[in-house]
Amino acid sequence: MCLAVIYVHAAPGQALLVAANRDEFHERPTRALAEWIDAPGVFAGRDAVAGGTWMGATRSARFALVTNYREPGVPIPPDAPSRGALVARFLQGADTPEDYLRQLATDMHRYAGFNLVVGDAQAVWYVSNRGPAARRLSPGRYALSNHLLDSPWPKSVATQARIDTVLAQAGTPDDDALFSALRNRDVAHDDALPSTGLSLERERLLSSAFIISPTYGTRASTLYALSDDGYARYVERRYDATGEPIGEQAKVWHASV
Repeated sequence: MCLAVIYVHAAPGQALLVAANRDEFHERPTRALAEWIDAPGVFAGRDAVAGGTWMGATRSARFALVTNYREPGVPIPPDAPSRGALVARFLQGADTPEDYLRQLATDMHRYAGFNLVVGDAQAVWYVSNRGPAARRLSPGRYALSNHLLDSPWPKSVATQARIDTVLAQAGTPDDDALFSALRNRDVAHDDALPSTGLSLERERLLSSAFIISPTYGTRASTLYALSDDGYARYVERRYDATGEPIGEQAKVWHASV
């Protein structure tokens, strides 16, 4: 997951609304959104290499997502655990978000840089192993890419503004309009690009919300909404290397909390 806009009690009728893009190398095998056979009640796509996931939800209203922290000059230890396991472990567990992150604190140094958001029907929490201590997210709007939460990267700021507009016009979340907001391909001006150690050409490519290139790009866009009355809706649209849709999965359930 490389871009997520998160509304905590800040979208009409929704306790939680997340609109997100997953960017990944096209050659990395991936399974589409489904209920996991080995973990009934967990709904998520799945990394077919390491077995974890970038984002998921459960029948009991647990939710989590992870993004990588971009730091190309920092080597990843050969024994570093998969960051996708951070999401999978929370979804399959029973700890509160706060307790989960507290237990994780002594182990975070083993991972490559990450941002992690975990939540349930009571609270949503955020932590990064490249930032300050874990914190509970108060009601409001948040944007996350490959730096710390609410870092004003152009793609994050622009996508949040587009989704704000959709919500203001529709009143309630409209899937097609939200997916359209996530498909924005505008490239940021050079003077607004973050400086993360990548080449200028690469920074330009990665500055759009929806990325298209032959080897790396937006593989899926995902919406997750938990309504105030307890209904969960999870929709994933998948794309090929040219940015064309290749499939869609949707799950709807009443969360048992």
